[in-house]
Amino acid sequence: MQKSVLIGLIISLPALAQAQATSPPPQTQLGVAHIGGLYSFSESDYLNEGAAEAQALGAKCLKVSLSLDTDNPSTKLYPFHSQWPTVTSLEALADTPYCRALFARNFETFILTSFRPGRSASYWREGFSAEDEQAEQECFENLTRYLLKSYGKSRKTFVIQNWEGDWALRGGFDPSIKPTSKATAAMIRWLAARQRGVALGRAEFASGGARVFHACEVNLVRQAQTKGEPSVTVDVLPQVEVDLASYSAWDTKDSPAQFAEALAFVAKHKRPTAPFGQNGVYVGEFGLPESEASPQLVLERTTALLAEARRFGCPYAVYWQLYCNEPTAKPPKANADFKGFWLIRPDGTRSPVCELFR
Repeated sequence: MQKSVLIGLIISLPALAQAQATSPPPQTQLGVAHIGGLYSFSESDYLNEGAAEAQALGAKCLKVSLSLDTDNPSTKLYPFHSQWPTVTSLEALADTPYCRALFARNFETFILTSFRPGRSASYWREGFSAEDEQAEQECFENLTRYLLKSYGKSRKTFVIQNWEGDWALRGGFDPSIKPTSKATAAMIRWLAARQRGVALGRAEFASGGARVFHACEVNLVRQAQTKGEPSVTVDVLPQVEVDLASYSAWDTKDSPAQFAEALAFVAKHKRPTAPFGQNGVYVGEFGLPESEASPQLVLERTTALLAEARRFGCPYAVYWQLYCNEPTAKPPKANADFKGFWLIRPDGTRSPVCELFR
């Protein structure tokens, strides 16, 4: 699914001095995504308006964009009441007043959708040079170093991830597209470079309280599982060591049983890594739009999927999302002009799913 805004469901991890020695969390924390919504309610900068709403609902984990890619940079995803300064690096973006205010908020975990500045999110498909590989590593090493240096005493967790890797691997939103071997090999190298950067950055702060992890997000899991179709899960994850795998769970949203099977399928192909071990798969996006179901059914289905995520041992589960980013009419004005991915509707009313957060 194409999206602009993310705020997710997330599970809190106990903050320990040595990240590599940490045990996986005992329960899943519910989080919400705030990325690219199309309406606002206050005069506050849009990034922090949404963060304040998520806090008011009781969320301890927030998923946002921290990116300067050429497709959907954060400066365009949070436009309302905001004048973003010109920056050229992710650490400079993280150091803007808007992001500093965000990271000062009382969230336990921030999930950050991040891409290297000045490139498209999947530029590597057509060619990934040694220079690109080094630049990716340095980009995420610098970001990790900045986060740990700035928030080392806060005991916060930051998870840096891509977005729906199976679309990126295909270069489009048609699930029947067959990824090329060139693109698959490039993605493995690209993810490995990002992981090395995060690992190098955090190695300098091994005794700090804050933690930074790197995740690869997959999304076309069901067709890989049942039809043997090429996928990031089968063809990429076993070839590269990443801290976490994120499942954007739209292909199993209508079946809690299939959702649970998909989680197990991803875990089967991901290399276990410390500190998560076998619990290194989280739900990067899940939910059900009100354009497809009644508000009550959305609540019931979301509750059932969250129960499966908890039963499986996912560290985080991120609800999509706070404000809807997908219109059905132009210009969208009323509730009916949106697909209904929301906790808060354009008219200010709350979805029943808010009860899960309360």
